[in-house]
Amino acid sequence: MREDFIARRQRILFIAEAVTLAHVGRMISLAEGLDAARYDSTLAFDSRYATAAGQTSVPMRHIRTIPAEQFFNALAGGSPIYGWRDLVQYVEDDRALIRSCRPDVVVGDFRLSLVASAQLERVPYVTVTNAYWSPYARIDYPVPDLPLTRICGVPIAQALFDLSRPIAFAVHAAPVNRMLRHFQLAPLRRDLRDAYTHADITVYSDIPELIPTADLPDHHQFIGPVQWSPQIPLPDWLASFPRTRPLIYVNLGSSGPAELLPELLRALEVLPVNVIAATAGRVRVAAPSNGFVVDLIPGHAAAALAAVVIGNGGSPSCYQALAAGTPVVGVPTNLDQFLNMSRVERSGAGVLIRHGRQTPDGVAAAVTTILSQPSYAERATWLQSAIRRYSPADRFAAILERLTPGRARAAARHDAEPRSSAAIGRPSVPRTNHTSEMES
Repeated sequence: MREDFIARRQRILFIAEAVTLAHVGRMISLAEGLDAARYDSTLAFDSRYATAAGQTSVPMRHIRTIPAEQFFNALAGGSPIYGWRDLVQYVEDDRALIRSCRPDVVVGDFRLSLVASAQLERVPYVTVTNAYWSPYARIDYPVPDLPLTRICGVPIAQALFDLSRPIAFAVHAAPVNRMLRHFQLAPLRRDLRDAYTHADITVYSDIPELIPTADLPDHHQFIGPVQWSPQIPLPDWLASFPRTRPLIYVNLGSSGPAELLPELLRALEVLPVNVIAATAGRVRVAAPSNGFVVDLIPGHAAAALAAVVIGNGGSPSCYQALAAGTPVVGVPTNLDQFLNMSRVERSGAGVLIRHGRQTPDGVAAAVTTILSQPSYAERATWLQSAIRRYSPADRFAAILERLTPGRARAAARHDAEPRSSAAIGRPSVPRTNHTSEMES
């Protein structure tokens, strides 16, 4: 059996929860980064993003994701994204796909049902997530853009959020635990962070220099930011784009406040800058007199040319900018984006602007501040150096190399409270302490 396993390519099934393109992009990047001579990879995600994902070197399969409206409405209202019945159906879909592909390892990105599906199908499970969702993260939790924030104002809403967050995280974890009980599996702790990060192996698409942790188990690993851009050619006009003024690259992504873009471009139009804005096809807007508007553009190329990147504050757009040594102005709306952008701001490499009536002017003022204060570019360059020390593809392949069938399940059913012998256990594992100079 061991000789057979070594002789053939290891089958890896990547499943992305296609509520945003970012989750799909990370799975594409990791799958394409594996050596095809050693790994037989399959990508699965909802076909809604098939066009945006473009051609890949890895075979693709369709698997259903909840409607985008359900996802964004839940975020806007601060309610759980999934009902437990959604997750039960996901498990059935997952299991059918796993049985069809017969993988040695399944890798998920925000596919919360896999914590059950992988157990039921007895296949090791690796989750790709962000370290700010880790129970081991040492960070603050800024209140996101909720109805409470708009009614009470940020200071009062933050105080109430700090008091209620443990309860809210328990409420958000409840559908996952009810799904697990439905399949007679042991529930997790009543904490959203456990629901988002629990797996045999948990890998963070981050660097510890930006997201500090403490007492991190060895089956939780930083692999560096997993980056992806659509495989589209650079526009012809980009080569001749004037370099006489600083370039501002604007991309609010698939989950940012697209309705803000027209006002934002008007605010930037009066500044001594040039602008490139990418809409992701979400809104139609006229090009400003000082720039261009496109649906899609290779983000890494635009970020490398820019003096400032304006985005939704999420991890993919921020790391794309920081990898180029470019400071960021972020306009987050949901907690995920706030958690990431608050860390970028604290690092000194960006400015967080809350979404509101004064947001366009606030963003324009932040751009002026960043352009006039060299410290922002210096901190972005420092983070660029930190990012370059990580090779996500190599680190991920090394994790798979160690994850032979059966090994992970014996070593890493972690984080659950002590239960019966049939429940998930807590292993004794070495701890690592990731801190950074930003915290000192």
